Amino acid sequence: MVTRLKEVDAVVIGVGWSGSILARELTKAGLKVVGLERGAMRLPETDFALPHSRDELSNGVRLGLVLDPSIETYTMRHATDETALPIRRFGAFLPGMGLGGAGTIWNGLTWRFTPFDHAARTRTIERYGAGVIPEDMPLSDWAMSYDELEPFYERFEKLCGVSGRAGNLRGRKIDGGNIFEGTRQSDYPNPPLVQSQAGHMFETAARKLGLHPYPTPSSNVSTAYTNPEGATLGACQYCGHCDRFGCAVNAKASPNSAILPVLLRDPNFELRTDAYVTRLIYDKAGRKVTAVRYIDRKSGEEYEQPAGIVALCSYTFSNTRLMLMSGIGTPYDPHSGTGSVGKNFCYQVTSQVQVFTKEEINPFMATGGHAMNVDDFNGDNFDHTGLGFIGGALIFAGPTHGRPIVNRPVPPGTPRWGRAWKEATAKWYNHSFSMHASGGNFANRGNYLDLDPTYRDEAGLPLLRMTFNFREQDYKLSAYTLGKAIEIAKAMNPALLGTPMPRKGNLNVVPYQSTHNTGGTIMGDDPHTSVVNRDLQSWEADNLFILGASVFPQNPAHPPTGAVGALSYWAAQAILTRYVKSPGPLN
Repeated sequence: MVTRLKEVDAVVIGVGWSGSILARELTKAGLKVVGLERGAMRLPETDFALPHSRDELSNGVRLGLVLDPSIETYTMRHATDETALPIRRFGAFLPGMGLGGAGTIWNGLTWRFTPFDHAARTRTIERYGAGVIPEDMPLSDWAMSYDELEPFYERFEKLCGVSGRAGNLRGRKIDGGNIFEGTRQSDYPNPPLVQSQAGHMFETAARKLGLHPYPTPSSNVSTAYTNPEGATLGACQYCGHCDRFGCAVNAKASPNSAILPVLLRDPNFELRTDAYVTRLIYDKAGRKVTAVRYIDRKSGEEYEQPAGIVALCSYTFSNTRLMLMSGIGTPYDPHSGTGSVGKNFCYQVTSQVQVFTKEEINPFMATGGHAMNVDDFNGDNFDHTGLGFIGGALIFAGPTHGRPIVNRPVPPGTPRWGRAWKEATAKWYNHSFSMHASGGNFANRGNYLDLDPTYRDEAGLPLLRMTFNFREQDYKLSAYTLGKAIEIAKAMNPALLGTPMPRKGNLNVVPYQSTHNTGGTIMGDDPHTSVVNRDLQSWEADNLFILGASVFPQNPAHPPTGAVGALSYWAAQAILTRYVKSPGPLN
């Protein structure tokens, strides 16, 4: 039996960054909002208190704050002629579980995407011609330009108190910041974090090579900060427990610390945790979602929550899965290229090499933003003529975490166990860090998401199936950009380098790579090739809005959270200034 509840103005599905921001904007405007969160309540004062918040075994290894795959997981295959199998333990990427979602356990890296990222197709064709885009790459521009989204990037940075140094302030290029970034109207709210020894070495070597190093823009705040919502963040203590952990001192901006303390006190907002959304009740003829059906995971009872506005604000996979299970839009068909729901699933092209140093490095005392970077080989900041790929990579160094259970680097040839391994790990722990080339991943016709025909979750619903593999574009991008990273590493005069690890072969879902999964409900200007319009409104249901990285048409090299936050404010403005006043299609 399904219990139908009293209608509210809006339902937000997923209370992470997107859901928290949207709900806050709607409640400030006087709307009654219900937030449905699949996981449990997570509050900084109780769930992230010392000492258990820094338990590396529980959170870093056993993934205590990550989605439990016995509740819901995904199946994976590399091509359509393979049978997908369930991921039994998350490794390559780590979806969040609980209030705040992945925004609770992220590293705090807060970039803006660049003008090229917003217009990759147009700019590539203008510079190199359409012939350089592979036939199986459905490359498309974003539905809005960088300049249009710039004020919303700024709002998110102020919400998080981002620590950084501007490199392009109102058109003036500033040495020491990222001179390749889009034009900013304001500097970062806080100065950069104290740099690590690895970062200093990287900066010296990069400058020696004529490159343009800059500190990571980070939502691990460098000084105590009160954001525009009135939430106060503490100064970072460089404890080394950022990714996979909640912050014990409230120094890492998360939905839990930066916005939920205010939202949860708002009488216009009601949070329901352990609410597992199973489908959207869709009135195709009326072009609207009339209600959201969910299961209370504690009682097992099923409810329908009617609402005037419905917003999907979950992780990439969850947004896409709910659209497919609810029959909204046409599922993507990789053979014909028709349909759009599930299309353009992208990941990240990660590569690395380990650097072993003569100087002492203290990798334990670190933070997510404790790094130096160059963008000289990112996007279209360099000449791609004859390289065989488009786009590029963010190259960076710095011990983002040196937690000792999982971080025990040893040189090539070291035995995997025994006395020699013990001696090597003791010798090199304080003398090693990794160099990374984090490359963008462009859409491929054969990479997509759909519903698995065999495997089901705890509620008996089909799992989401990933069909994904890296392509020649990715291998060439990886080889080239990792080569540039190695040049910087060699300029540091290291004791030795580890074995380079460029992207080769199939995607392996076991080792961690990044939690930057994008696409599946992409934005665009054509309802036949995209799922949402430029206001992130569904082409099929006027009162349905989809927020998060699932709307990205491809995945740039920079981490996605800054853009996720900016798009949340963008969609909120469209809803409040136009949809609420005149419900219907906004484009």
